[in-house]
This record gives sequence, structure tokens and C-alpha cells, in this order.
Amino acid sequence: HEHHGIGRFAGIFKLPVDGIEKDYIKICYAGSDSLYVPATQLDLVSKYIGGGEDRPVKLSRMGGAEWKKTTSRAKAAAKELAAELTKLYAARARTPGYAFAPDSPWMTEFEEAFGYAETDDQLRCIQEIKDDMEKPVPMDRLLCGDVGYGKTEVALRAAMKCILDGKQCAILVPTTVLARQHYQTAMRRFFGYPVEIALLSRYSTPGQKKNILKKTLAGSVDLLIGTHSLLQKSVAFKDLGLLIVDEEQRFGVSHKEKLKEMSKGVDVLTLSATPIPRTLNMALSGLRSMSTIEEPPRDRQPVQTFVMEQDEKAVCDAIRRELLRGGQVYYLHNRVENIEHVALRLQKQLGGGVSVGVAHGKMDEEQLSRVMDDMVEGKIQVLVCTTIIETGIDIPNVNTLIVEDADKLGLAQLHQLRGRV
Repeated sequence: HEHHGIGRFAGIFKLPVDGIEKDYIKICYAGSDSLYVPATQLDLVSKYIGGGEDRPVKLSRMGGAEWKKTTSRAKAAAKELAAELTKLYAARARTPGYAFAPDSPWMTEFEEAFGYAETDDQLRCIQEIKDDMEKPVPMDRLLCGDVGYGKTEVALRAAMKCILDGKQCAILVPTTVLARQHYQTAMRRFFGYPVEIALLSRYSTPGQKKNILKKTLAGSVDLLIGTHSLLQKSVAFKDLGLLIVDEEQRFGVSHKEKLKEMSKGVDVLTLSATPIPRTLNMALSGLRSMSTIEEPPRDRQPVQTFVMEQDEKAVCDAIRRELLRGGQVYYLHNRVENIEHVALRLQKQLGGGVSVGVAHGKMDEEQLSRVMDDMVEGKIQVLVCTTIIETGIDIPNVNTLIVEDADKLGLAQLHQLRGRV
């Protein structure tokens, strides 16, 4: 409650007031205090989101001064953060950056080798990014586009422009699976060009890590793709020119602080389909520049979404319909402890002729990459998985996604997941 602090929701009650029955929300506070809030004042009440597994929630005491202190502390912290950010962005604007040279013939050749026709939006965004890179101030641009609208290609062209000027480029991603996919995409896209690409993640052995870090410091790695391990103190570049952050909304504030240190005087390109409000606010208020890809690639069909109660028959029908047309299915069950059980149940319902696989974040890299490779090769028809598939794993043949208990997932999460099909 805006004025009384954190309480426990105890239900909705009808109470007679002046001879008229009205709806009230009952909120219980510390001790034995309760508050009845009329339905007409619901704007004063919101769900408390500050608690977590490691932070038990303490109920406020009605009429105490503690809640007032808490709110004023939060306001002060927000003001401080805003002042710091503005200072940082002002400093960035004053810092001299590197002005990249205009496009070379190699750049044009690289762009022409793209296997698809670019959309007008993609071409506009690429031009905006190049214009920024050619200016002598560090770029800080947010690239917004729905999942599957071709943000990766735009980012790889920026990376190529950076590498052709003899500088290094880093791509930072939130998950190992996505890092691997970007690595494979980059290997395919830069094939035939003298570009040295390396992948750094929690699955790299100490020996591999040491070797990659040595080569990065010496400047022989042109493009380094990695997860949070890129933010470690041991990672140093000889001459970093461009930092690309994918799925920016998945990184916490502390990671972003390290990023700021890393990106002093460096051009930064941030990609996101669902930017967090702070990022969006900065883009809209002019602290950061923003490019948007709103046009879907040609031949991309809009995703049809159905919301319904859990119904085994409807699930099996949907899976069979997809398999009949030669496609594959993601079945999302977000609990690792009984995911195997769900896979067995599905296998029973669908019959022996259907291959069902399982993927979740507790698997080691070998198991996970084997499952993903089987999925790409079409050996697995139905993949029972957790939200590990949320970030950027693109398998064109998967056209149906079934989400169990969708009400337990966040909106941005569901939007990201929907982009997988």
C-alpha cells in the first residue's frame, strides 16, 4: 500500500457502509493490524515484487515510521542512479572515440554475400549504425526489433566494419547456448574472410580459456563471442573497437557497471526484442540513440497465439498436426525436477513413432549440445524443455510451441519464447 507499506493480501470482502454493500480488499500487517481498502482506491495498492528466495519479506507495521524511511531511501537511491547515469552519458559524449573509415570494397562484398533480401528497415538501421561508427564520438545505439527480424545480420555487419579497420569486436550474450549459436552463425557468415573468431563460455576448459585470452591480448582474435565470462578482470583486449550486447535485458546492473568500464571510448551496439523500461526510457529521452526494425522478413507468417486451459487431447492434436507437415515442436515445462516425467507422459500419449527429447539448464554442455544438434538435424521431433530456449536459439523447422502454466511466466519472457517459432 502506498501509505502503509508491505502487507499480506487476505482476500476480497463485501462490507455494508451507509446501507450499501461495497467490495473491500483486506490487507494484514505486522502484529494483528488489518486494513480494508475500498475497490475504488485500488490505485493505492500494487503487488510487492522486491522479495525473492534469498530475501524474506518483512511485513510493515501500520502507523510506524519504517515504511516512510524505506520510501525516502528508495527515492534518494533512484535520484542518485539517475544523476550517475546522466553524468556517465555526458562524459561519453565528451570522450573522443574512434572514427571508422567509410566502407571499403571488402565491406560491400561481405554485404552482397548475404543469402536473403534485406528489408528496408534493416538497410536503414545498418546505415544509421555505420553513420554513428564513422563519427569521432563513441556510439551508444539500441537496436530494437522483434525476434527473427534480422538483428543479428545488422550486428555482424557492424562487426565486419570494425574488424576491417584493424580493431577487435566483442559480442556479449546472456547464455551459453546462445553464445554457441552466435559462434556458428559468425563462422558461417565470415567464411572465406581472414577473420579469427573465438568463443569464451563457462564450458571452455582452463587451457582453452588461457589460450583465447592470450590471443585476444595479442590482438590475433578479431571477434570474441562470450557470456558473462567476457566481463572478468582477466579478459583484456589489445584494441577493442566495438562491443555488441545481445538480449541486453538479461544482464543485471552489476554486469552493466562492468560493461561501462569495458566500453570507455568504445562504440556500443545493444540488441533487444524486449528492452527493459530503463533502457527504453534512455532511448526515448535521447540519452541513447535508437534504431528499430519493424518490418518482418519476406515470407514470414505472423504467429497465431491461442490461450486455453490445460487439455491433453488438444496438446496431442496440435503436436500431431505439426509433425504431419514435417515440422518440430517445443513443449515448454519450466520445472527441472519432473521434466523427465512429463517427457515420458508425452511419449506414451503420442506413441512410439515420435522421438521426444529433453533440454534444461542443469545439463552439462556435452548433453545439451548433443540434444540441440539432434534437434537441428531433425532427429528429435518434440523437445520438452525449460525457458533455456528463450534466448535466440533459431531452428527454422520448429513451428509450434506449447507453453505449460503460461501464467507463471513474465510478459517479456512469453514474447521472447513466442519468437522461437
